[in-house]
Amino acid sequence: MRPADEVIGAVGFSVMTVRPGDTCLAMGISDLPILAPGHLMSVMESACVAALSEYLETGETTIVDKFDISVIDSVGIGSEIRGAARCTEMDGRSMIFECDIYEGERHIAFAIIERTAVERVSFLARTAAQSLIKSSEN
Repeated sequence: MRPADEVIGAVGFSVMTVRPGDTCLAMGISDLPILAPGHLMSVMESACVAALSEYLETGETTIVDKFDISVIDSVGIGSEIRGAARCTEMDGRSMIFECDIYEGERHIAFAIIERTAVERVSFLARTAAQSLIKSSEN
């Protein structure tokens, strides 16, 4: 991971067009044909990943640690939303992002996301080992 003075201020973007399968109705979480909140989170996370793409070392990736989202408005099928993320803090391998989603000029959601840089192979090995331990206990 590059030094904090290079990473702070990094910006990333993500775009999504809402399809029928992306709605709360399709996912069974309400009876409304509006974009499911989980997709708002995914668009914001994608923007965070894009912001960091040039700052990670070979073999590094990031994982989400905390996600605090506020939904301001809803969007329906066919809407195009744009997510933006800006790194505002970095402490060691942990980064804080301020994120927003817009449809045109309309502010749809905002969030504070904390992500941590990890070494990809070690993280996956640790995750696989934990899964094996859990399955052997059952």
